[in-house]
This record gives sequence, C-alpha cells and structure tokens, in this order.
Amino acid sequence: MEYVQLGQSGLRVSRLCLGTMNMGSKAWKPWIFDEKESEPIIRHALDHGVNFIDLADFYSTGAGEEVVCNVLNRIGQRDRMIITTKVGYAMNDDVNGYGHSRKHIMDSIDASLKRMNMDYVDIYMLHYFDTSTPIEETMGALNDIVRSGKARYIGVSTMYTWQLAKILQVCERNGWAKPINMQLQLNCAYREEEREMIPFCMDQGIGVSVFSPLARGILTNDLQSTRNQTDFFTTEMYNDKVSFEIAQSVARVAEHRGCTPAQIAQAWVLSKPQVSSMLVGADTQAQFDSAVAALETRLTEEELYELDRNYTPCDLINDYTAGKRIPRDPRPAKGLFA
Repeated sequence: MEYVQLGQSGLRVSRLCLGTMNMGSKAWKPWIFDEKESEPIIRHALDHGVNFIDLADFYSTGAGEEVVCNVLNRIGQRDRMIITTKVGYAMNDDVNGYGHSRKHIMDSIDASLKRMNMDYVDIYMLHYFDTSTPIEETMGALNDIVRSGKARYIGVSTMYTWQLAKILQVCERNGWAKPINMQLQLNCAYREEEREMIPFCMDQGIGVSVFSPLARGILTNDLQSTRNQTDFFTTEMYNDKVSFEIAQSVARVAEHRGCTPAQIAQAWVLSKPQVSSMLVGADTQAQFDSAVAALETRLTEEELYELDRNYTPCDLINDYTAGKRIPRDPRPAKGLFA
C-alpha cells in the first residue's frame, strides 16, 4: 500500500480509500450489503494496508455508519484508522433534517458518533454546498466541532470551485479550521474537475480524494449489474454515447494488457499525481484486488491516448445540474486501437 499526506495537513492516508456506500441496509437500495456481507470486504481492505475509510450519514439513512463501524470496532484498531463521514442530505422528513444549518450539523455529528460508537471522526465533511445557509453559519459550526474534539479535521465534497473559494475565504477571515480534503468525482468518462477544481485544490494545499473511478460501473462494461439496472444516478450521469465509447476504449486497453477493465480505469485515476486517494467501493475481494493491482499499473502514452480520445467537455456533475446535462460526441480512433 502507498501512503500520502492529505494536502498540507500532517495526516497520512492510504492511497486507496474504502468506499462504503454499498454497505448498510438493503431496505435503502437492493444492491446494498448487510453487515455479514460487508465484513469480508472491510477485513480484506484492512489486511491490504487501507487506513482510510469513507462514510456518510446519508448512506442507508444511517445504517451504513452503524454496519461499517460495527465491523471496524470489532476487527480494527481505532487509532490506526482515518475515518470520515459526511453531512447534508436528508435523513428524515423534518424541515430541519437536511442541509448545513448549525442545528442540523450539530445534531448530525452527535447522531453519527452514536451510530458509529466512536468518540470522534477524523474528517467531518460537507456532502455538498448548501446554498440556502450562510456559509459563516456552516463553517462556524464545523470549527466548533473541531475545537470540541468530535472531529480532528474537516473536508468538503462536490461543489463549484467558487464555492470552495468562498469557504476558504470565510475560514481565513475568522481564523477557523480549513478543509484539508476535497472529495470529487473523476474518471475516464468525467474529467471536468481537472479544469478548475483540482488545480485550485493544488494551489490551496487541499488533498483530493476521488470517488466513482469506474463511473458508477459503466467502465467495467458490465451494464447488466444490479446497480446499473437499479441506480438512477448512473443513467443521469453517464447515459450518453461518449461514456459508452470511453468504456469500450477501456475494454480494448484491458484486452491488450490482459487484465480487467476495472484495473485499467482505476490505473488511469491513480496515474494523476494530483489525486491523493481513490475510493474503492468493492462488492468482492477480487474487485478490491483490481484496485491494488492498479497501484502498480503504468499506462503507456498510446494507451492513455486511447483512454482519452473519446472525451469531450460536458456539464459538471453536481446537485445543481441534475436533469440538465447535455450528451456528447466522441472523436475517431487512431493508431493501435483504430
């Protein structure tokens, strides 16, 4: 396993981060693993040196935190794990049951820690940017949580670059704890964050953690999986010709290499020096092993061209563009892969 410092903080995390959206309760989504099904995957990740585990209160409406941490508390060492959870999406139908108000944040950190049966979380993250709450209120609440010891650091996820700039500005002005990590979506089929967000994070000393390296499964070329058949987010984000052309390019490079498409797609993400860590949401130990193999997979210039050639600019994927994104068209093949 490789380890890196997260941004300009002193925190060292494994290059692979265990994603846990697929762990919790089947009552939430049909493709979710219960505690018994989740334990072998969690154990396998820890055995391979993973110390970075990603959670969110929204996953299985709280059951995800409970299931994953039941396992971690049983088989892991808390002081050797870097555990993050996120806040923001609706947990119930109460008018204050979502967003980044001081009330919801303060209620949510206590509820998360209770479900996790832990005294603190290493990184407490905003799941998105709440445009309806003053940013001073949100960041003031997060700063108080850090000062109280309930979180060691704070982080953010999925927003516009100007929104992150606004967060940093208010933290600087008030002397508050700043985010050390930005969690964003990046893969062969979605690269828009490379234009502004990732360079801005590099400039500001913020670590970058990447989720959905397989484009919600599209890049594995297994379009008949339970998740791809039931997760409407997949259709919303990747149901265009370019995404499928990119998936076919991934398959061609994998065939040429004699490995799985997943390993190639993950190797592409890990080839980016700006990426601190990559989330791995594995359904099996073998799927996790492909990410481990990707750490040592070095792609050639010709392979990178084949993976990149279909890409065309697209609308950002975030809460504000849902249902409004425009499909794309690919470029022709050349060379070895023509």
